[in-house]
Amino acid sequence: MFSGLIAYTGTVQGLTQLPEGGMRLSLRCENASEEEVEAKDSIAVNGVCLTAALVDHNVIEFDVVPETLARSNLGSLREGDTVNIEYSLRVGDRMGGHFVYGHVDATGDIISRVREGQGERVRISLPRDLQRYVCEKAFISVDGVSVTVAAAGEGWFEVALIPETIRRTTLGRRAPGDRVNLEIDPLARYAVHAAV
Repeated sequence: MFSGLIAYTGTVQGLTQLPEGGMRLSLRCENASEEEVEAKDSIAVNGVCLTAALVDHNVIEFDVVPETLARSNLGSLREGDTVNIEYSLRVGDRMGGHFVYGHVDATGDIISRVREGQGERVRISLPRDLQRYVCEKAFISVDGVSVTVAAAGEGWFEVALIPETIRRTTLGRRAPGDRVNLEIDPLARYAVHAAV
């Protein structure tokens, strides 16, 4: 489990498309050795929970299966790209964001970004089947970053990014047309399904 508070980034070192489908992903991850990452650990990469298959100091390799490629933006990564990295929570860690499972529901496209005060307001497309889970002031994970929904409409939602989030995460570099991973707040999913 994760919190959606991004402390580190990683850089794509290599991508190997596998003939049977899927991909082998190699990342240079900040502070992996200090975090004592081992093979078998769960790590969120742009909000996608992946299992470390091989760890060599700060380089980690992951197997990305076709299901994950179909639901996320990991298949569009290129060598040299920067990704958000979050190591899984440990018992006793401070919980500052919201519960993020790393089970990406879908992707959305950045529609627009507008300067707002010292931050920015970003509008993102929202697939129709996720619409009922997203409302103003709810949490949502965008590329693994826990953000609050500032506004929501038919087929879109907006977040208000603070300077720290813009500086620390890949959301600061996302441009209109870029695809981002979306994971709805798991509590919203449970609440909606309990009401049915």
